[in-house]
Amino acid sequence: MPRPQTTLRRLLSGTSDANLRFADFIQLLRVIGFNERIRGDHHIFTRPGIPEIINVQPNRSMAKVYQVRQVRDLILKYQLGGAIDE
Repeated sequence: MPRPQTTLRRLLSGTSDANLRFADFIQLLRVIGFNERIRGDHHIFTRPGIPEIINVQPNRSMAKVYQVRQVRDLILKYQLGGAIDE
């Protein structure tokens, strides 16, 4: 499993939205401080101070492209990328 920093770089670059593994995607959300709740195949993430709720589901073993874009927009909007220690 890649390190969260690698996953974050890939997500922010926007060049591999269709090639991001779901397990890496949800690991990144956990590392940057989101709390996870699971209902069926829906992984629901919340974080104090952020009103948006992230609801993601796997597409087989990959993350869905539109959900990767939504999370990228949230990370940029709230400047969450600095939450990962190098």
